This record gives sequence, C-alpha cells and structure tokens, in this order.
Amino acid sequence: MYATELLERYTKGERDFEGVELVGASLDRLDLSDINLQNADLTDANFNETKLMRANLSNANLTSANLRGDLRQAILSYAILNEADLGRAKLHGANLTGANLTGANLTGASLNHANLQQANFHNADLDAANLISANLQQADLSSASLSWYDKVVANLSRANLTEANLSEANLTGANLLETNLTRANLQKANLQDANLIRTILVEADLCLAELSNARLKDANLERAKLQQANLQGINLSKLNLAGVNLNRANLENALLRETCFEGANLRIVKLNRANLIRANLSRASLIGADLTDANLYGATLENAEFLGAVMPDGEIYEIDKNLIQRMQIQPMTRQIIRTDKAPAPVGPYNQAVIANGTVFVAGQISIDPSTNQIVHVGDVAKQTEQIMANLEAVLTAAGASWSDVVKTTIFLKDMNDFGAVNSVYGRYFETENAPARACVEVSRLPKDVLVEIDCIATLNNPS
Repeated sequence: MYATELLERYTKGERDFEGVELVGASLDRLDLSDINLQNADLTDANFNETKLMRANLSNANLTSANLRGDLRQAILSYAILNEADLGRAKLHGANLTGANLTGANLTGASLNHANLQQANFHNADLDAANLISANLQQADLSSASLSWYDKVVANLSRANLTEANLSEANLTGANLLETNLTRANLQKANLQDANLIRTILVEADLCLAELSNARLKDANLERAKLQQANLQGINLSKLNLAGVNLNRANLENALLRETCFEGANLRIVKLNRANLIRANLSRASLIGADLTDANLYGATLENAEFLGAVMPDGEIYEIDKNLIQRMQIQPMTRQIIRTDKAPAPVGPYNQAVIANGTVFVAGQISIDPSTNQIVHVGDVAKQTEQIMANLEAVLTAAGASWSDVVKTTIFLKDMNDFGAVNSVYGRYFETENAPARACVEVSRLPKDVLVEIDCIATLNNPS
C-alpha cells in the first residue's frame, strides 16, 4: 500500500490497516490518532511530528523508523523498534510491553506512566528521558544510557524496575527517587551523582557499580550485593546495611556515622579515612580491610573479625595462637541452597550446597524453571544461554556472583559445538579474572541435551 492510499482511506474514516506494508513511507506531520497498524511493516517509515495517540502498533516492524511524534497511550506491545528514532517522542501512558528497542534513540522522550514491562532497551539512548512511574519490570536496559542531555537528567523517579537488567548502564546523575530496583541487575552500572534517595535496592546486584557521590539517604539496601563497588566519599549514615556483601568495595572517605553493618561482609574493603562514629560493626567480617585513619569513635565492634586488617593507627591486626587453634577445630558448616528461579532437582541432589564458604553448584541443563521443560532443542547457543541463566540464579540465591566463581566444567555432546558454547560462556567472565575450566565431550547427557555446565564459587575469596 502507498502512503497516499492510506491517507485517503483514513480521511474517509477507515482506521483498520492491520498488516499493511509501508516500508520507507513518508507520513510526517499528520494526525493518525486511533489508527490500527498492528503487524504492519513500517521499516524506515517517517512519522516525524505525527500524532499517533491511542494508535495500535503492536507487533509492528518499526526498525529505523522516525517516530518523533505524539504517541500518548499508543499500543506498541512487542513492536520491533530497533534503532528507531523516538527522540523527544510523547509516549505518556503508552504500552510498550515486550517491545524491542535495541539501539533506539529515546533522548528526551516522555515515557511517564508507560508500561515498559519486559521491553528490550539494550544499548538504547534514554538520556534526559522522563520515566516517572513507568513500569520497567524485567526490562533489559543493559548498556543503555540514562544520563544527562542538554543539562537535563533522566528521570526514573518512582518507576518500577523490579528484576530489570541495568548491567553496564550509564545512569550518571539520573533521578531514581523512590524507584523500585528490587533484585535489579546493576553490575558495572555507572550511578555517579545519581539520586537514590528512598530507592528500594533490596537484593539488587551492584557488583563493580560506580556509586561515587550518589545520594542514598533512606535507601533500602537489604541483602544487596556491593562487591567491588566504588562508594568513595559516599554518605551512608544511619542506613541499615546488615548482612550486605561489600567484599573488596571502596569506601574511602565515606560518611558512615551510625550505619549498621551487623554481620556484613567487609573483607578487603577500603575504609581509609572513613567516618564510622557510632557505627554498628558487630559480627562484621573486616578481614584484610584497610582502616587507616578511619574514625571508630563509639563504634560497636563486638565479635567483629579484623584478622590482617590495617587498623586506624596503621598497625596490622594479628590474631592470637589460641584463637587460631579454636578456628582450626571448628566443625564444617553446610547449607543447602534452593531457589524457584532455577530448575527444581529431579533426583536425590540439591541445586547447590555451601560448605565452609565454598558454593558447589549442581550441573545445569537447558530447563526453563517456569515450565520445568527442556527448551531450545537443537540450538546449542540458546541452550547455553539458558544454562548460564540457571547457574546465575543459583549463585545469586547462595549470595555469590560470577566474579566469585573459581572453577567450571562444561560437558558437550559434540566437541564441534565448543565455539558456539564458548561465545556465550565468555560474556559472563572477564578474561583476566576468568575461573579455571575443564571441557569434555561425553557420549550422552540428561534428556539428550547438547551441553551441561556446573561450577564452584567461593564466598570468602580474599583476592
């Protein structure tokens, strides 16, 4: 169909254009409100400054299309918007559930109250975008940019980002006031100068995240992972960080007055010149921590571990021999790990067992935990992706992450599949810190899958 024919029929009152092909069509500066373009092919189409209010574009192909117009309350669920131009688009209340916006331009776009659940924003540009109260549950924002643009910050205040993937996302200066980031993946994300006041970060993964100068007043970081995160100079006073994993994090010059670190993992943490006045460090592990010039006035240190730590006076804390002997005869600790986010065991074994701080994860195959069925039959790369997701779920339940993994074993039905498996596997580890690995070909695997992987991780790795 040509654009002229569509306009002629639309002018006569027709609204249903489901499945039409308008590749490269020019439909700019028009009013096409309430139009139905469901399943349409609109690749490279130009809708610049066009009104598409309440339009139905679900499942439409809008790859590289120009949508710099008015799409308020439009339906774009599962639409393909790869590299589409939505700069400053009005998408207030729009439905983009499951939409693919990989590499799309959404600079300055208005997405307030929009439904973006499970949408893919990988590598998308959302600088200065407005996402107030938007629903981004389980959305993929990995490597996306949600930072400043023309002196305006991205606004995600009160948005729902539960279980969203924000790994390596740029959130510099972003407004995340009262945002829900429960169980969100923020590994290696840049949150420098971000507003995280009253933000919910329960069980969020902030490993290797950049949080310098971020504002975290009254934030909820219960059971959050902050291994190797940069929190230099940050103000965490009076926050409850009981049990939080801060292994190898940087807290130099941090303001930690009256902060609760009870039972927290502060091993190898940099606490140089930190203000820990009246902080609660009872039962916290500060093995190997650097407390040079830190202020511990009035701090609670009951049952805290300081073995090998550099104390405020520069002296290294040493443990007495009697205590070493007592530690050596301690019985083995053993904990069973179970999570519904990974396949349930189908025999006399568990998903993982923690023994004396070492996590032994059972071999995983490509079972979807939501259905308990094998998926991606015949596709070894897709099977590997499902396996890595299953392993990550078990590691997370055990309080570990990929950076804690020290050994993996890969079982292949066909060694010719090694390249495809290795390509997926390599995304989860940095070469210089990758774990030891064995890879073997076997005659058969459970349920006739093509690949199986297990791993071992440590929760007390000092390096």
